[in-house]
Amino acid sequence: MKVTEINADDLSQTNGLAEAALLDAIKHQRQLALMFELDNADDRTRLVNLMGNLDAVITVAGNTVQTLVNEAALPVLEQQLSRQFDNNVLAKGVGTIRQQHEIHWQAGRFDFNVTAKPLIYGILNVSPDSFYDGGRYHDMDSVLKRAGEFAQAGVPVVEIGGQTTRPHFTEITPETEIQRVMPYIKAIKTQYPDLGIAVDTYKLPVMRAVLAEGVDIINDVNAFTDNPDKLSLLASSNVGLLTMHESRAREYDNLTTAMTDFFKTNLNALKHAGIDEQRIALDEGIGYAKVADGYQDFTMMRNINQFLPFERPIMIAISRKGFGHKLFGLAKEDRLSVTLIAEAYMYLHGGRILRVHDIEETKQLVTLLDTIEGSYWFPDRTEMHQ
Repeated sequence: MKVTEINADDLSQTNGLAEAALLDAIKHQRQLALMFELDNADDRTRLVNLMGNLDAVITVAGNTVQTLVNEAALPVLEQQLSRQFDNNVLAKGVGTIRQQHEIHWQAGRFDFNVTAKPLIYGILNVSPDSFYDGGRYHDMDSVLKRAGEFAQAGVPVVEIGGQTTRPHFTEITPETEIQRVMPYIKAIKTQYPDLGIAVDTYKLPVMRAVLAEGVDIINDVNAFTDNPDKLSLLASSNVGLLTMHESRAREYDNLTTAMTDFFKTNLNALKHAGIDEQRIALDEGIGYAKVADGYQDFTMMRNINQFLPFERPIMIAISRKGFGHKLFGLAKEDRLSVTLIAEAYMYLHGGRILRVHDIEETKQLVTLLDTIEGSYWFPDRTEMHQ
């Protein structure tokens, strides 16, 4: 009695359409192919019934049961195997496979298991010209009040931005940006020491300054490779890196292929510089196309699952952006509903970090979708979410 995973690399050696479809499901649709070997016919029947309750694809040949199951169903499968089979070998085997597919982001003081718990990442812009909340958080009282709201809501990370990168932005000097963000970083670290701090910056002097202050994450819209000194600086730290695909100066024939090539090249450059891949998360760069708020943004929302094979956390960073105006003429204050709809689509297709302005609504979205995705009915079911 045992369970093993059917590896995608083995399937890639075949040429048939059915095999290609199966390979795509495994690589891009969060499906796992499992093979169970059971000598006892009653055990096989019990397993087939169990997998049927999980709405899995099932084939039986001799003493072997092969199945294609949603990754989100693995905790339920592990629990039910433990309940329905006296021998705990199958449950432990599925547990091992589940752990092997966990995606972690090692960021400063933190190790975020974004498979087990998605990361909600609060935005706190202190720049006066940020597209949504510019000027709203302009002094110590307002910044600390907002950081306290994040902490109270259980948000693990707050991202501080002192330089907007909205379309047609005005660049400020590194010195001005440092003066703008540093007092708030110090105050938040003092008052909310358990709150992770990210900084949104593309400037090397700012990175040096905030790293010296002990921030946990740096978010660079230039993907860190525009200056080799960034790479050597970051390689000597333990900070988490959020690397972004930016396309304001690019034209594409095939967007997905070009983005895949970009992330391959970027990840290789970061790893070659001595930066552990576990420290890196990806941002598709929605809102950073050559045509601001154009249809390329919708393509990047749709194709997020194409980057799952990198096995790195993918950020959903679309909060109140201009696509809501593009389709519906909505002012930024009225874009919460369309933001949540688009975030839900991207979350269900593999995004595991949500960078947002609206915390409580995003928590409800994640809780509801996780509950739906993990809900399978068994006659003897006990509630999974209480």
